[in-house]
Amino acid sequence: MLTTKSVTGNLPKSSELNQRLNNKTLMLSSRQMGWNGILVEQYQNLPAPAEKELSALSTHWLILPGHPGHLHWKFDDRLRESIFQKGDSLLVPAGQSGYWRCQNSKSSQTELHIHLQPELVEQVTQASEMDTERLDLVNHFCKQDLHLQHIAMLLLAELCSDGMMGQLYVESLTQVLVIHLLRHYSKSAQIITSENRSLTHAQLQQAIDYIHTHLNRDLSLAEIAEVINISPTYFASLFKRATGISPHQYVIQQRVERAKSLLSKTDLAIADIALQVGFSSQSHLTQQFKRLTGMTPKQVR
Repeated sequence: MLTTKSVTGNLPKSSELNQRLNNKTLMLSSRQMGWNGILVEQYQNLPAPAEKELSALSTHWLILPGHPGHLHWKFDDRLRESIFQKGDSLLVPAGQSGYWRCQNSKSSQTELHIHLQPELVEQVTQASEMDTERLDLVNHFCKQDLHLQHIAMLLLAELCSDGMMGQLYVESLTQVLVIHLLRHYSKSAQIITSENRSLTHAQLQQAIDYIHTHLNRDLSLAEIAEVINISPTYFASLFKRATGISPHQYVIQQRVERAKSLLSKTDLAIADIALQVGFSSQSHLTQQFKRLTGMTPKQVR
């Protein structure tokens, strides 16, 4: 079984992106948040025409404009024209150069850029048992994809909250995003399923014991999967098959249960309990506590 490690390096530098985004102002970035294999940035798009020769990037580049516009683009020596609407997306695979000319709307708008390291995509591909001979992502422009939009908006919400949900949540979203792109935007569209595979009782118990022991930490998929020596993506799918919920959802449930116990058995301040069970703040605890129990921590106490 494959054990994947954290992907480091190779994310585009700020100076490299600034050269190709000279009509945009950076508003938010995950660059300093330590997210593994992914860079998420939100830009304000100035109401001016943009024309650019695009040198090849070392990452897969996903763009969600969030505003209408007119796009001329050229890849593989073919010039094409598209009208894009809010909700459309654009994907430029790593290593591909090209050209585009874009006429934006008259008012300033925001757009979301997501960069994925090819090493991360390859790891997810191998762990999902996809056909590695045809894993290459391909260009796509102005395609409506509500599922892709939903994943991207969840990543943006996590960026806006300064990483409130934690590393495990971001890794889960990233892997869902990569698998979605591989299923719908690559030369290979089929996954070899592993219906007959499952975690052994010992593996599941070992993973659960590790989660319970380290609830107060910002757990990651890679960290938990390493305990039973399998890949993070493989672990996530098998854990959900065994328990009915994702690792992230399970961790949240256990944190709420432990908080419930501490609220009834101790006089600790709610803010201290939140940190002790692994939530980033009292408000984060209250949000998840009310979602799962229908009450606030104060009401329980």
